[in-house]
Amino acid sequence: MFTGIVTDIGEITSLKQVAQGQLHRMRIACDYDQTTIADGASIACNGVCLTVVASGTADGKTWFDVDAAAETLGMTTAKHWRQGGRLNLERALKIGDELGGHIVAGHADGIATIVKREDLPDMARFELRTSRELARFIAAKGSVTLDGVSLTVNTVDDVGFSVLIVPHTLAVTTLSGWKAGSEVNIEVDLMARYAARLSEMK
Repeated sequence: MFTGIVTDIGEITSLKQVAQGQLHRMRIACDYDQTTIADGASIACNGVCLTVVASGTADGKTWFDVDAAAETLGMTTAKHWRQGGRLNLERALKIGDELGGHIVAGHADGIATIVKREDLPDMARFELRTSRELARFIAAKGSVTLDGVSLTVNTVDDVGFSVLIVPHTLAVTTLSGWKAGSEVNIEVDLMARYAARLSEMK
């Protein structure tokens, strides 16, 4: 479980395709304390919860290895990740931690596409589109997770919605690099999903 508050930006230092391309093993460099990363730990990488299979240090940096399997590659932007790519990282939530964003499972629901970027003084506004299936869970002033970042929805329009990114978020995440045409991982609000399910069962 996560909160959508990015705590580091990692860099993919190696990527190997195994199992006939059905599994991507990635090594990600970061600034986390390696002694706190256990094998089997969960780390959200651009909003995708991945399991650590190994970790260590090299050249003064911590690294950890994760596997992205066929389901993850098919549903998320992980299929496009390459060596040198930068990822928003978040460690799993611990009991007693501050819930600074909103409850995030790390199970990306799919992909949203940026259709417009508007640069404002120290801020940026993005318009995005996603599938109709996911759009029904997105509401104005509600929460949505994009590339692992908890954001507040500004406006909604059919299958489109917009978000406004404040200076701090632009500075500590990869969102400053977003542009029209970029694809990002999206996870809709869990509460909205469960509310819809309960409504369907009445």
